[in-house]
Amino acid sequence: MSNTNYAGFWLRFVAYIIDAILIYALQAIIIIPILGMLGMSFASNPGSLENMSEAEAMGMFASIMAAASATSIVFAVLVILYYSFMESSKYQATIGKLVLGLKVTDENGGKLDFIKALVRNLCKIVSSMILMIGYIMAGFTAKKQALHDIIAKTLVVKK
Repeated sequence: MSNTNYAGFWLRFVAYIIDAILIYALQAIIIIPILGMLGMSFASNPGSLENMSEAEAMGMFASIMAAASATSIVFAVLVILYYSFMESSKYQATIGKLVLGLKVTDENGGKLDFIKALVRNLCKIVSSMILMIGYIMAGFTAKKQALHDIIAKTLVVKK
């Protein structure tokens, strides 16, 4: 892969923005109504909030927080699965990468299997935890690899 045209930081960033818009639009369509229904069930009886004991208010707050946390965890898992399935598919790219003509490969230019794509996407957690430096590395490494690419031995290339 000596003549490989690696995708740099800014192209990858724009692909991420496209994916984020799609993902969070979907999240808004699915999660906000669920949380809204929870809130409406607590507020369905006007005046019930005023007559609520401190213990009942704490219970209501705990229920809403538990539901929000559970839906956030489920959605995070779904996002990781989206990236992993798309990058290990015949397209080798998420929708954002497809729009920009990018694909994810292994270091030999081959298609990723699901496990390798999953490892890559789980390693994005590490790239994020260190103040996004793991992502920024893509602007400075020879093969334009972010930390998660280096760990998973993957590349993002222009088609």
